[in-house]
Amino acid sequence: MSRPVILVHYHELGLKGHNRSTFERRLIRNIQAALATDGRAYKVSKTSGRILVDSATHAEDLDASEGLALVKRLAQLPGIARVSCGLRVSKDLEAIKQAAERVLGQVDTFDSFKVDARRANTNFPLDSMALNREVGAHLVQCFADKHVQMKAPDVRVRVEIIKNEAFVYSISIRAVGGLPTGSSGTVLCLLSSGLDSPVAAWQMMRRGAQVIGLHFSGAPESPDSSSLLVRQLAQKLAVTGGLRKLVFVHFGGYQRTLSLAIPESLRIIFYRRLMFKVAEQVATALGAKALVTGESLGQVASQTLDNIVAVDAVVSLPVFRPLIGTDKQEIIDRARELGTYAVSSQTTDDCCTLFMPRNPETHARLDDVESLWARLPISVWVDEIKEKLIIEEL
Repeated sequence: MSRPVILVHYHELGLKGHNRSTFERRLIRNIQAALATDGRAYKVSKTSGRILVDSATHAEDLDASEGLALVKRLAQLPGIARVSCGLRVSKDLEAIKQAAERVLGQVDTFDSFKVDARRANTNFPLDSMALNREVGAHLVQCFADKHVQMKAPDVRVRVEIIKNEAFVYSISIRAVGGLPTGSSGTVLCLLSSGLDSPVAAWQMMRRGAQVIGLHFSGAPESPDSSSLLVRQLAQKLAVTGGLRKLVFVHFGGYQRTLSLAIPESLRIIFYRRLMFKVAEQVATALGAKALVTGESLGQVASQTLDNIVAVDAVVSLPVFRPLIGTDKQEIIDRARELGTYAVSSQTTDDCCTLFMPRNPETHARLDDVESLWARLPISVWVDEIKEKLIIEEL
């Protein structure tokens, strides 16, 4: 007898040492959380380097379309390298052949196929090559108009012998990889409505971090439309399970004050220093241990090496820039894959467009910046901003 099953494959977790089980348990919890809204019960279990997902009751076995939808959803969870949909059968050659026939028959169109067997259980009487031949010969008889092709076949029928069971599948989708969200602590990401920072946030989620998004809008000096876009971006990123909260700051009034108090060329640096100071306070209060930005070295005036140094000096928390060596086209391509591109491409007023200098400084001197900074009531402003934070749980 065969039952539909989803196989979750992971790679990097398998390289862990004594704490591997900790990462596996975290990934299982994330899978369970991702499936909790489905309205049906799933059984999630672990077996020899795989995680299995199947219906909790025989009466509600997954059909092919449900299985494919589930595969696509789980493929977006960090920590998963590949997701496959197939059949779980007894460790019996005839049962394996029938399962292989069934999964190949579910493929809409193909001309060539290949059987790829792996035998983790050496007690199985046939080795991998012999199993390939036996199953392949059966499929050739069942699909007389198709042919075996060893290199680049249209379909691969995979057979895995694990413990006392066999898993047979042909549908297999590459997933995002990385580490399970929640396994690497919490960070706070300065999240704009643009292209870069949502991608940076996703990169940190992919490395196992939970993310708190902090958005600085241009309100009250400009409409707060950028906050609406950030909420839409949060929905796109929510599939990873890695975005914990959104925090909103109305920053436009402080930008106006700063624009009147410092040389025009240094405005951007001072805006960002105040943002970082606020971000550090929020991160500390919410348990985040690092700040994250979407900056790429040299992309704009504020992202030159000298200016980065001048901004970073204002905080003691580490600042992660996962996109620092990435060019714009790479960021755009990633945003398209994540589904954030369409939202980020919308034109809106935000704090990045307010009171911008005509000729911004590209090589700020830290001593000059610190001297001007010391004359400003920064701690008063930070306390005022903290009193007016808008925090939304996700």
